[in-house]
Amino acid sequence: MQSSEIRYFLAVVNAGSLSAASEQLFVAVSAISRQIQRLEAQVGVPLFERHARGMVLTEAGEIFAHQVRKNMLEMEYALAEIKGLTAVRRTQIRVACTDGMAFTLLPRLFADFRLSNPGVLFSLKVASTQGVAELVRNGECDLALQFSLHAERGVEVIGSWPAPVLLVMHHSHPLAHANQVSLADLSQYPLALPEQNTTVRQLFDLSCHMSGNVVEPVLTCDNFSTLYHFLLRTPLAVTISSPFTVLYEAETHGLILRSVGIDQLNQRTLQLQTQSGRPRSAALNLLLDFLHQQLNALEEPLRQRWKP
Repeated sequence: MQSSEIRYFLAVVNAGSLSAASEQLFVAVSAISRQIQRLEAQVGVPLFERHARGMVLTEAGEIFAHQVRKNMLEMEYALAEIKGLTAVRRTQIRVACTDGMAFTLLPRLFADFRLSNPGVLFSLKVASTQGVAELVRNGECDLALQFSLHAERGVEVIGSWPAPVLLVMHHSHPLAHANQVSLADLSQYPLALPEQNTTVRQLFDLSCHMSGNVVEPVLTCDNFSTLYHFLLRTPLAVTISSPFTVLYEAETHGLILRSVGIDQLNQRTLQLQTQSGRPRSAALNLLLDFLHQQLNALEEPLRQRWKP
């Protein structure tokens, strides 16, 4: 139900160039270029800055793209309502999250939700903190769960829970039962850390810098599953995560969570987010209520699992 101009415009926005959009649409570059020029003539201002390497949205283009996506979402919900799909029948919910939530907690919550709502299907996209925020703002997901340091613009926060950065180690580790653990103590042991584009690593590095400690990880990876399995095979290793990330695995595999008592490491929250002002389907409302209840129920037991 989109005009050719709008369809080609969005293709160029997503692909970043006329040639890339041409390959995706199987349409000649010249045809796409003409449609873009026609659209810009209708709007009255340039929507793209033309560069040798591609097309970049102007400020007017950003506004236009946001409005187009918003109108498309409203049309999708209108069609769904007409077809009677606002009831919880066979419907897909698009979820975005950062890596820690995808490790085991979200798969478990999805499975538990589907016990009572078998018609609901899930599509999960794992991205960086910045990537998840973009997916929410652009309406490319129905809800997001991510560890956040601050409020995001254009995002409605349905719920927020403390998600401190904790040390994860074997129950037999020398630091596991020490009276106190400091960042300086970690220099003696192999560290497995997330990449520096994650909030958990950023807070950890900031705390090390402010306390004058230099740490050199033996392994860095943007996939927590890799860090976790390295930890399981290396008895003296230490990694970092939120309590939500290793909620179920810590006890199963004989791991312990320790806090180092630094304020900077307590600044994160786990946020349940949707796009601000966006209408919600019946299935999405049910899922949001379910996740909110489940995460509320987990908060106090989680606090009791880590040692100060």
